Amino acid sequence: MTDFQAIADRVEIEALRAEFSDATMMRDYDRLASLFTEDGALRMPNIPVELVGRGQMLAWGRLAPTKWRYFIQTSHPGVIVLEGDTATGRTYIQELIELNDESGHQNIAIYHDRYARTADGWKFSERVYEVRYRDDAPLDGEGAIVSVPAQGV
Repeated sequence: MTDFQAIADRVEIEALRAEFSDATMMRDYDRLASLFTEDGALRMPNIPVELVGRGQMLAWGRLAPTKWRYFIQTSHPGVIVLEGDTATGRTYIQELIELNDESGHQNIAIYHDRYARTADGWKFSERVYEVRYRDDAPLDGEGAIVSVPAQGV
């Protein structure tokens, strides 16, 4: 692998991670599912939820409006370890969420990732969510309810 290829791979993986947060915030679960390999897994042990395959991710996405009013997730760059056509990495996450019962909380979390190079570019083969900090204090601000993903982004 050339140095240029390694740089290109890192940029593409970082874009993949940002796209995940955007798709989640915009409730665009079709797009979110497309970021995973066909048999990819999203594991969230603290919830507890384990979604394997794009179909389960889409089904979970249809439940989103019944669970929370708004969800804000910002991702921060973490490590990426390239291993040919696969890679591993971590993404650091800060979140605000308001549930439909008007309770809310903040999370600081880590995604432990596995990536695979596909014909369509880098995809998640596994993403495991680990909460490192949770604050259940009432959220004093107001969030907007997102019902339709923005177009033309």
